[in-house]
Amino acid sequence: MSAVPGEDGGGERPGLYVERTLLAWMRTALALAAGGLGAAGAAARQSGDGIGALPFVLVALCGAVLLARTSVRYWRAERAVREGGPQDVHVDVIIAWLGTLAVAVGTAVFVVITA
Repeated sequence: MSAVPGEDGGGERPGLYVERTLLAWMRTALALAAGGLGAAGAAARQSGDGIGALPFVLVALCGAVLLARTSVRYWRAERAVREGGPQDVHVDVIIAWLGTLAVAVGTAVFVVITA
């Protein structure tokens, strides 16, 4: 059995694991967007002036950008698999990292505001 699906002469389509990766990116993006919006609403109600919601708004924005880039990332990954080239996801990883960092900062700000 080959490490790359479809390379051993089997009938598998070589892009199936690209689709699984796409779904994982979509779950990440949706979690950031929905979680960011929910947390921004809670932080805005708790802080009164809305300053505590700013990091969570950034989280939601990162999730929205990742969702918007989903189809572009999918077609690039599919082409890279067909051509045997490397997949470039650096921009998406940085956006996801910024969203995760904003969750940590927003949580710290929320705890300080509510304490």
